[in-house]
Amino acid sequence: MRALRCNEYGSCETLVVEDLPDPQPGEGEVVVDIAAAAANFPDVLLVADQYQLHLPVPFTPGSEFAGTVRVVGPGVHDVAVGDRVVGAAMCGAFAEQIAVPSTSLQRVGPAVDLRQAAAFGVAHRTSYLALRTVADVAPGDWVVVLGAAGGVGLAAVELAHVLGARVLAAASTAEKLAVCVEKGADSTVNYATENLKERIKQITVEGADVVIDPVGGPWAEQALRSMKWGGRFVSVGFASGEIPRIPLNLVLLKGPVITGFTMAGLAKNRAEDVARDEAELWDLLATGRVTPHVGAAFSLEDGARALVELATRRATGKVLVEPGARS
Repeated sequence: MRALRCNEYGSCETLVVEDLPDPQPGEGEVVVDIAAAAANFPDVLLVADQYQLHLPVPFTPGSEFAGTVRVVGPGVHDVAVGDRVVGAAMCGAFAEQIAVPSTSLQRVGPAVDLRQAAAFGVAHRTSYLALRTVADVAPGDWVVVLGAAGGVGLAAVELAHVLGARVLAAASTAEKLAVCVEKGADSTVNYATENLKERIKQITVEGADVVIDPVGGPWAEQALRSMKWGGRFVSVGFASGEIPRIPLNLVLLKGPVITGFTMAGLAKNRAEDVARDEAELWDLLATGRVTPHVGAAFSLEDGARALVELATRRATGKVLVEPGARS
């Protein structure tokens, strides 16, 4: 099989396609033919060896995929050859095939396109958990989404709209904000040309009820200053590369609830809420009430460009690598 390989840490542009032996399933594992894999910002960090977890080189990046079960290993009873599935792994998805535990997979219904399924999982799951369980968004709330045109951000815009919130999307270009409006944003702010704090206050009048922040950097404090007393600020990540330092006197004066989460931590400590959210989320996809926005798709040979799109913050929505496509 062909796979996109990281042989040395550094820029995503150094990734190369190599031929590897086809993976064989071990006990409890299956091999999946990958139809599409989604690029995520942690993939960029893993290639640069800047993620909180270290992967020794060489490795195949890519953590989120959808495809068809090719082979099942011993002890597998929950999926079968030919099943359409979506799954996630720490790495290995930017390849024609991947071997993973069957427990890491979820069946995809016939009405759902595998390309859409690959673009849906991590970003929409992260956003829905942040909105539904962590921020407890209610109809009519003003929800400010930073980095609103990125994978997590655009999912948050779409899902907050579905939950009945009023959505203020913040992004850096008019083109990105136009996509946010298509996904349900009620108002927008261009934080490259406008004062984020003042615009949020002007639009929301009383201040933001909720801020979803997958970006960090200087915009986090500006957004926090724009919130109403007792608002909920959810830190989802730091795509800007800068972890903000929030002055505690601001927290004292504004009285916000500032929180964050990891998937594993939330699943361990609020398992029932996570199960409810995931059931609701996949129903939204299956019934067509949400549709992931795929901003770009690349062949395996051009797969490095998918991560460069994320690293340079040019991406809008989700970026895919399609191993079966040819450049």
